Amino acid sequence: MSPSTTLRTGPADFEHLSVDDVSRHFGRRRAVSRITFRADRGVVLGLLGPNGAGKSTLLALLATLLRPSSGTIRYGEHTASTRGAALRAAIGVLGHDLFLYPELTARENLEFFAGLYGLPDRRAAASAALEAAGLAHRGDDPVSSFSRGMRQRVALERALIHRPRLVLLDEPFTGLDDASAAALGRRLHGLRAADAVIILATHDLDLAEGLLDRAVFLREGRMVEAVDRPQDVRATYRKIVS
Repeated sequence: MSPSTTLRTGPADFEHLSVDDVSRHFGRRRAVSRITFRADRGVVLGLLGPNGAGKSTLLALLATLLRPSSGTIRYGEHTASTRGAALRAAIGVLGHDLFLYPELTARENLEFFAGLYGLPDRRAAASAALEAAGLAHRGDDPVSSFSRGMRQRVALERALIHRPRLVLLDEPFTGLDDASAAALGRRLHGLRAADAVIILATHDLDLAEGLLDRAVFLREGRMVEAVDRPQDVRATYRKIVS
């Protein structure tokens, strides 16, 4: 297994993520309300629901960027308040903002983030990430010259460069062509095989088909149902959410 897919372990490593009766309020508005589920390592869990269902808020809570108004999120036996920075070092996040510097090359971007995570050999980590993205031949080109799909692939490797246990992806298929979407699917299968906990929010039900081990359906901030091994994601979505 390549260094880009082998997970790092540390004092805040964990085997599963549990969300217990979690709510988040913004004033009187309930963005998410009383959500409960569990995700184990080696599992791809999908958060499915229409706009405004609470998917992005829930991902921000899992990433420790927001605190729950009530309820508890546990990373194995740890919480964000008890493990802090050590826990965050085991989390990788890809959101709507790709957090890439367009004037820098892909290699320079990846070396910069490898340094932020304190990796001992930043250049080797960046080279492995470029190989995983299928962009080794474009590593010394500025990101501003890349297509949307190529930037998305670099951003995914930016989120994975420290080999996190928990991978959080917010609409990762947005703007990707078929080839880039297929490459992302293969990368997620590799992360699953490496025993990462993978949670993704997506509107693309066709791409989610065959990828998800578990699906959590959300509507208006509430969890409607959780389904293991969903066979027909679109039909289940229509039945539960519509």
